[in-house]
Amino acid sequence: MNQEKQTAVGYCELREKLLLRWGQLQSERASWRPHWQELSNYLLPRSGRFFSADRNRGESRYNAIYDNTATRALRILGAGLMAGATSPARPWFKLQTPDEELNNYRAVKVWLEEVSRLISRVFAKSNTYQILHMMYEELAVFGTAVSLVMPDFENIIHHHFITTGRYALAADANGKVDTMYREFEMTVAQMVKYFGYDKCSLGVRNMFDNRSLDVWVKVVHAIEPREDRDRGNPTSKHMPWGSWYFEHGNDSTTFLRESGFEYFPVLAPRWSVSGGDIYGNSPGMEALGDTKQLQHEQLRKAQGIDYQTRPPLQVPANLKNREIDTLPGGITYVDANGPAMSIRSIYEVNLDLHHLLADIQDCRGRIQQAFYADLFLLLSSATDTRMTATEVAERHEEKLLMLGPVLGRMNTELLEPLIELTFRRLLSAGVLPPPPPELEGVNLGVEFVSILAQAQRSVGVAAVDRWLGNVGAVAQYSPDVLDKINTDYWCEAYADMLGVDPKLLRDDTEVAAIRQQRAKQQQQAQEAAMAEQQSKVALNEAKAAAEAPDNRSTNIMDQLIGYNTPGVMPS
Repeated sequence: MNQEKQTAVGYCELREKLLLRWGQLQSERASWRPHWQELSNYLLPRSGRFFSADRNRGESRYNAIYDNTATRALRILGAGLMAGATSPARPWFKLQTPDEELNNYRAVKVWLEEVSRLISRVFAKSNTYQILHMMYEELAVFGTAVSLVMPDFENIIHHHFITTGRYALAADANGKVDTMYREFEMTVAQMVKYFGYDKCSLGVRNMFDNRSLDVWVKVVHAIEPREDRDRGNPTSKHMPWGSWYFEHGNDSTTFLRESGFEYFPVLAPRWSVSGGDIYGNSPGMEALGDTKQLQHEQLRKAQGIDYQTRPPLQVPANLKNREIDTLPGGITYVDANGPAMSIRSIYEVNLDLHHLLADIQDCRGRIQQAFYADLFLLLSSATDTRMTATEVAERHEEKLLMLGPVLGRMNTELLEPLIELTFRRLLSAGVLPPPPPELEGVNLGVEFVSILAQAQRSVGVAAVDRWLGNVGAVAQYSPDVLDKINTDYWCEAYADMLGVDPKLLRDDTEVAAIRQQRAKQQQQAQEAAMAEQQSKVALNEAKAAAEAPDNRSTNIMDQLIGYNTPGVMPS
């Protein structure tokens, strides 16, 4: 009994600490919520949850949008990042070591390639790519996106996407997010199935017994570094990061679930961060003013057209309660003996639609530039169709430089942690192939070979191509310049720039053996050619000597033949 009482007291103390931290994080986040809600209204009305009543509501939320240019530009950015950075159809990363020579060792290179493909298969089988696309869109609008990556028996990992307004974050001294609290709702049936009947509070159990299965219950989930833990204890309650689920405002004396993680299981990338901010800035924030101006101009344009086509009228009093036909060709009968009738507009609206449409187009252009739509649709939106291939490539490279800082932060805060989490899960599941002994004690890293990453590196590829072109031109009248080219290193460096599969390149040892065999064959061929040449020379010499008139050997043979012939006496 005393043990149960101490456990209940410890639970209450820890629960109060967690609730206090949750309240502090909410206060820290409070100034962002109105801004996020405004962004949601004008860009992604179906994203973001800022009130409890926002859950599962089907009414129209697009009432503030008259022109969907901003939303379409956002979709283009999300699709462009998805296809360019993490395309499910092609490799976009590969594992490597800090040692370049070790990376070129064939056994290491093949193992890293196999593990990279295994991680890619996990991404394809799980819901990773669906969640990444949603995260890209929320990153572009709210500046921050969050996904909780949990272990999964069938798919290795499973993402739980947490939309803006449902979470609160905290960062360590280095500005890296290491804490996430969230508040969400679950039905009674979901809670009993997920946590177990005995872990739920008495109120939830009563509702479950009474078959009130669809009643929503508020749950708080906290993940933060665990301060009080036994480092020698391998159980989940003593891991570096603690995880606690509990009902908000209940009579329970235990957590719904208490566990832990060896690593921070939350992906929380920011588009860009200023100063000591925890939450990020976004293109949506930059384009919000233009977006609101565009909606305002579209509304006023429609009103101006209405005023011109259906203006408010000023009608004589004697026509009150009488039918007036305002359709084209309509006839309204009036008393000829009455006062002169004049029906006219209350005020004249002379809206110049040409100037207004020009300003609308200018506003649309600024919005598309803010969301990099002109970058991802470079060719389809080009007005000059006479550009050469070189000019198109140079323009593309110039625009890609604008995404450099964004891709760098996205790689650091989203993609690298995702790959590391998946690698840890595969390692704990025991499905990784045995590594070669050369990798013992070596830390692995990630190199990105996506379309966008290669496009940014293509600046270096273009420089190499121009250099080789110039060297080839010089070699036509000075072949000695070719001696300056290290062709082996060029082949490997060029393949790395283009993200070529390492299996297409032979190992240095294999290349050396091939070259040695080729040199041996060439030497043998040369020796055979020399022997053949010497044989021909000797044969030619013998033939020439035999045909000479003063050949002494021929005379001697003739004399010998004369002596050996019976009946013939020498003269």
